[in-house]
Amino acid sequence: MKIKHIALACLAATGFSLSAWADINVGVTLSATGPAASLGIPEKNTVALLPKTMGGQKVNYIVLDDASDTTGAITNARKLMSEKVDIIFGSSTTPASLAMIDAVAEGKTPMISLGASAAIIEPQDAKKRWVFKTPQNDIMMALAIAGHMADHGIKTVGFIGFSDAYGEGWYKETAKALDLKKIKLVANERYSRTDTAVTGQVLKLMAAKPDAILIAGSGTPAALPEKTLKERGYTGKIYQTHGVANNDFLRVGGKDVDGTLLPAGPVLVAEQLPASNPVRKSSLEYIHTYEGAYGKGSVSTFGGHVWDAGKVLAAAVPAALKGGAQPGTEAFRSALRDALEQVKDVAGAHGIFNMSAQDHLGLDQRGVVMVKIENGKWVYQSSK
Repeated sequence: MKIKHIALACLAATGFSLSAWADINVGVTLSATGPAASLGIPEKNTVALLPKTMGGQKVNYIVLDDASDTTGAITNARKLMSEKVDIIFGSSTTPASLAMIDAVAEGKTPMISLGASAAIIEPQDAKKRWVFKTPQNDIMMALAIAGHMADHGIKTVGFIGFSDAYGEGWYKETAKALDLKKIKLVANERYSRTDTAVTGQVLKLMAAKPDAILIAGSGTPAALPEKTLKERGYTGKIYQTHGVANNDFLRVGGKDVDGTLLPAGPVLVAEQLPASNPVRKSSLEYIHTYEGAYGKGSVSTFGGHVWDAGKVLAAAVPAALKGGAQPGTEAFRSALRDALEQVKDVAGAHGIFNMSAQDHLGLDQRGVVMVKIENGKWVYQSSK
């Protein structure tokens, strides 16, 4: 007992508290394999670049692969919570992230999703109060697309998207955005992430004779409808979502995706942004860090969402620790959830985060730019 008292006295004398000895554990489940691997791999790479200390505490990252499978994501979430992680990052896709909500709510563990759909965090309720996200909501991107279409005289649009929550979410938000701009949606088709042919859907789209077609897919599977449209001779404008904003899409799509228009986060074209852009500096910080580790031209927008999760968490941790709760406990997880809602003016790779109890994303339209693929390159499209 005397030795214990001496140890405590030494800690007090050096200005440390017992909490300094408690590590913060971050559980991560990503789609490093499977159809969404082009998202999960750069996300996994980015985890290695995240801070190793936050608020004076050591941070450990436990990374699991859910193989782009919703059941795998749930299993990983439960496994991570059984190991007393303080927060979970993931998963890479909307369906997997939606599937994890019940588990993290039951385990009272905050989660920062890397999926795009607003349905992951809206509407706020007893379960979704535990869930946050860093990718731009699909409505933000849909509004950018609709605005671009209106500015370029497009009157009719055909839609083809994944036959899952990602595609459904995008159809819902696209319909809203197009309606605001008085643009008519004339066709609606679906396909699976694992399909190898979409000829039937493409023929139906072309029969509707739309001025433009929006493909609501993500990763390399989003190239299939576009390649088929080109093969069948479609000459209208083709738009994609920010789910294709990586070099793997360019590689798979080849010349067939030249001319594609899409909304994206600033990371994709950060060096082309004007100096006055409020996100340019923080976006370049991520690019330089990632390419310094993995080589010139290796950066991906999807990894930027993990980077932003790290930025948001780093801002929340000091506030969560102030109450004295120890990492690894339910009290700390609850304090961390509360602190995430108070994050303000955090500059990330994709925007400026200002979260609240009503908004578990906290981004505004500063986190959206329009981009065009020209000769296999991403080219920033000025709004002027």
